[in-house]
Amino acid sequence: MAKEGVKAREVKRARLVAKFAEKRAALKAEGDYVALDKLPKNASPVRLHNRCKLTGRPKGYMRQFGISRVTFREMALAGKIPGVKKASW
Repeated sequence: MAKEGVKAREVKRARLVAKFAEKRAALKAEGDYVALDKLPKNASPVRLHNRCKLTGRPKGYMRQFGISRVTFREMALAGKIPGVKKASW
């Protein structure tokens, strides 16, 4: 499980990206790269990283479900994800 501070930092980045999205798009359209450089670095969408919604795990993220592969496996085996069941041979 990820540290709470790391998860909070990612949430803060997401808020900054949403806050400056319109301004960033306008500056890019104008080609004003000096003003664009003065925006907070964490306001850039490139800095966002997908994390598991439950554990905050950064790797093995499954975009369709919004969780990591480890959490996905646990939930699928417990029957908590509708339409997903373990393959048995």
